[in-house]
Amino acid sequence: MKLQKNTRLALYSVLEFAARPDEHVPASEVAQSYGESVHHLAKVLSELARAGIVEAVRGVGGGYRFVANPRRLTLLDVIELFEDPSGEAPRVGDAVSAVDRALGEVWDEIDQNTRATLGSITVATLLRMIERGGRPSPGGLERQERPPRQEPLAAGTARAVEGD
Repeated sequence: MKLQKNTRLALYSVLEFAARPDEHVPASEVAQSYGESVHHLAKVLSELARAGIVEAVRGVGGGYRFVANPRRLTLLDVIELFEDPSGEAPRVGDAVSAVDRALGEVWDEIDQNTRATLGSITVATLLRMIERGGRPSPGGLERQERPPRQEPLAAGTARAVEGD
């Protein structure tokens, strides 16, 4: 899944502010950290403020601060402010054949899985991952257990992969 620039900036900003909940973080600091213009970031931050995720504080010592609940705010919540994480199933031509229907079912399932995953990962979970250097905890992300996926070893064989 490729996220739009504004969506990535929103996620970066939310994580920056949530990591420092008692501080007013200047937009210029976040913009510089991610190589973006303050003007462009301001548009993203305005949308986050309208959604009640961050709050703008004006004046000396001002900036933005995180006001949402990091244990409840999910990746999906932030992403949906800027784009639809599930796309339309690809179609081949105008005809709806059995192949189109089968591929559509696969894409629908992928979309459902994507939404479920993004909706299960909270800002608090991501902050803990960042503290550990980007690695999930031994128990995995805070979501329901999945069966191990199968990883091909060689043609015609597979083995279970733990920890995915």
